Amino acid sequence: MILSSEDMLEIESSIVTTEGMGARIRQILGGYRDENHDINWEVDASVEALDVFTSRWTIEILATLYIAGERRFNELRKLLTGISSRTLSDKLRKCTENVLIDRIVVEGPPIRVTYRLTEHGQRAGRLLGSLVAYMKLHKGSVMKK
Repeated sequence: MILSSEDMLEIESSIVTTEGMGARIRQILGGYRDENHDINWEVDASVEALDVFTSRWTIEILATLYIAGERRFNELRKLLTGISSRTLSDKLRKCTENVLIDRIVVEGPPIRVTYRLTEHGQRAGRLLGSLVAYMKLHKGSVMKK
């Protein structure tokens, strides 16, 4: 993908801003470090926070809902090439338990079930946006003219 110089500058600036905010958050949390909240606590919190996103298919499901919007089960299955119905069902259940996805049942006939990101899921997607942009720049899949 080739971006204009202006758009590339804006993306790079946003990444730098995000890095600065992350450093500031770590600095604030570091001020509260004690025997109950040491470096191990921070590492554990990082692993716990990212655990939901590192499971196979979870990030694909969340990204699909973030990009494509609310979808029914079979629509998601078609968009996610290679996922089995059982795996999709299990991952949707887990994402619902983690309050990243809402399962919406509309009484019918027929009964319609759709899935959409919760506000929490949308926010997580926006927060991950800077990381995704950084990785695209780093790998060279996004360049400026």
